[in-house]
Amino acid sequence: MKYYKLSIILYILCILFSNCSQEPPTLTFAIGGAPSEVEYWEILIKKFKEKSNISVKILRQPTDTDQRRQGLVIPLKAKKKDPDVFLMDVIWVGQFAASDWLQPLAHYINKDTLNVDVFFQSIIEQVDMYNKKLVALPVYIDCGLLYYRKDLLEKYGCVIPETWDDLIHCAQIIQKHEKKENPQFRGFVWQGAQYEGLICTFLEFAVSHRGGIVDKNGNIVINCKENIEALELMKNMIHSYKISPPNTFTEMKEEEVRLFFDAGNALFERNWPYAWSLHEREDSPVQGKIAITLLPKTADGKNAAALGGWHIGISKYSDNKDNAWELVKFIIAYETQKELTLNLGWNPGRSDIYDDSEIKENVPHIAVLKKAFEYTAARPNLPYYTQLSEILQRHINACLSGKLSAHKALFQSQKEIERIVDIYHVSNQ
Repeated sequence: MKYYKLSIILYILCILFSNCSQEPPTLTFAIGGAPSEVEYWEILIKKFKEKSNISVKILRQPTDTDQRRQGLVIPLKAKKKDPDVFLMDVIWVGQFAASDWLQPLAHYINKDTLNVDVFFQSIIEQVDMYNKKLVALPVYIDCGLLYYRKDLLEKYGCVIPETWDDLIHCAQIIQKHEKKENPQFRGFVWQGAQYEGLICTFLEFAVSHRGGIVDKNGNIVINCKENIEALELMKNMIHSYKISPPNTFTEMKEEEVRLFFDAGNALFERNWPYAWSLHEREDSPVQGKIAITLLPKTADGKNAAALGGWHIGISKYSDNKDNAWELVKFIIAYETQKELTLNLGWNPGRSDIYDDSEIKENVPHIAVLKKAFEYTAARPNLPYYTQLSEILQRHINACLSGKLSAHKALFQSQKEIERIVDIYHVSNQ
């Protein structure tokens, strides 16, 4: 009996000591993207472990954005504790926040007296705030840009366009001459196929006409005069001015647009920053002949660049939120953001890095990028954004194809989206 009691005491002591010596649970960090991106994240996570002594398991997600989103929605809906930390496409943040899946960050920021003013404030306000709470932070930001052939502008005595009228005038002149040698040549290529990229293009045209998708109070304002004029202009570029290819509304997505421009077949291109390094590769026909600038506006409008990119958040169901914040803090730190810029070509979420001398030396167009990010226009931060986008894509594309007038396309869009809004409000009462 004496030995039995001693064994029990030893067993209890063993449990107590083992519990005391247990390390905090390993964080799970969900990421996706190209293999090179995932490999670099592994390098950064190793650095984080060495610095903090916090273990992190990388949860590899598919490259496809929709599959990545679904891979997060399933565990979050089920209130699983993993993943603790994840990257979100800019259009997911509002949906995740509305579902109450994101941990508010104010407590951690105040505790560490972190200065959030180092980020682009317009991006924080448009994307990362939900019901006046900060729920995410930008890691990598993206926006629409205008690429142009500087050699052709110089050859024909055209200036860099500031307005849409300037762009059309210049495109028509140069297209007429270049078509003699290259029948495929077009003045302006952009994303017009029926997919999410079309919403980004439409948003830029709309905001540059002083329109938009929602007003400052969050009301749907799609069917307005400014938006109708913007959509008419998009349609006319294909059918009336004929400066955009006939397959704009059937095939033109990011890569189709890039390849068309890269082959030397266009004067202007609307695309994201990623296209720069591909146009500047050694075997590119346009290497050394291009530059980038802000997308045009109307004479009395304003510049607009659709916002893209990835933001970081902490799951509300994480069982290790303090350590999760340490990882977030590491990723948004100056040194890490600079490394992501130099090694992956990412555009940092922090505005102060755009003034770094090493960054300026390695990214010659960084000043244009910084200026463009000050004119970003975010897609609406709404929980029903996916349905809104699907409706808009369908009707805008129908207009570009000539099946609907601009007025009818936007009238129908407004009507259908208002029904979605009503259903959402009824189900949430």
